Amino acid sequence: MKVILVDDDATMHLILSKMLHKLPEVHVVGAFKDTKSADIFLQENTDIGLAFVDISMKGENGLEFASRLGNTGSPVQIVFVTSHKDFALEAYDLSVIDYLVKPVSQERLQRTVHRALQNWQAFHRPATQTPPAEYRGRLAITLLGDVLVSNEMGRVKWISRKCAELFAYLLLYRGRRITRSKLITDIFGGIDQSGAVSYLNTTVYQLRKSLEPLGLRETIRSENDGYVLELKDATIDYVEFESQAKELQSINASQVELALRVERLFTGDLFGDKAYVWAIHETERYSQMYTSFVKRLVNVLISSGDTGSASKLLLKLNENNPLDESVIHHLMLIREMTGDKKGLTVLYTDYVRLLHQELGIRPSEELTVLYSKQL
Repeated sequence: MKVILVDDDATMHLILSKMLHKLPEVHVVGAFKDTKSADIFLQENTDIGLAFVDISMKGENGLEFASRLGNTGSPVQIVFVTSHKDFALEAYDLSVIDYLVKPVSQERLQRTVHRALQNWQAFHRPATQTPPAEYRGRLAITLLGDVLVSNEMGRVKWISRKCAELFAYLLLYRGRRITRSKLITDIFGGIDQSGAVSYLNTTVYQLRKSLEPLGLRETIRSENDGYVLELKDATIDYVEFESQAKELQSINASQVELALRVERLFTGDLFGDKAYVWAIHETERYSQMYTSFVKRLVNVLISSGDTGSASKLLLKLNENNPLDESVIHHLMLIREMTGDKKGLTVLYTDYVRLLHQELGIRPSEELTVLYSKQL
């Protein structure tokens, strides 16, 4: 997939180019310091799949550039790369692929590119090639890390954040009728009854209007004072992850590559940072499912001597939950295996300090004994 960079800082061109060069699936074909130059390039090169765009630039900023591309129906996927978190809500309204805050880690960048590749490979074909019949009308739905919907006609641009939330809710219960009263309670709780009813009516209308450009308006069906979301030929990322993870309940050495591909399907928590109250239990369930899967994979990697890959996965888990002692335990074992006593000491002492500061407790006896053996 061809990629361009749009940033008025030439240093970022160099940094991102080096990081993207490590990902063989993508190729940087242009770097621009302003949106005008990028726009001219995109008009002359219609096969660009992804653009990494800075928000704060002289002249037209990144938000305006992304909005204009979206209004023209451009198929180019946008990822914002910025030093500021202040624009996250505006970026979300523009339905960009991702929002990366500098400095960007290689792992975070890889996950963003993986998500963009899935969209591009499934729905973007050369203009002279007619998509196979099985791909026509097929949907790609991303709920891990975001709320994105696309097919060969483009991506859904949510009219409001509430209509995206309503879609996410109905998707979890797809094929089942959800009463208006339940939707009001779960999504519009806290608003007085008459206001909530009006808000729901408006949101249903906005959701249908958002889906209409992709020919999906009729997927939201009214039924007996409620609504049903009916989908056909849809690829849903969290469903794919759960299905493949369950098939690998027991991972052996010959399945490591497959398991690593499954791990990469999990591109973030369910609905990303949207933090829908009604989705807390499902969000936690998928997070635990991912954690359990990674720990099984890590055990196999350690057994086969691939401590490097195991460490990367464990550090990712540690970033999400730094209080998980089993992750610290595995990382300490790896440092012991590789003879990194200094790293083991730093890891243990930092964890002891964190437990004391956050919970006022000490680590388990098992972890303390493991550390004592290294003294």
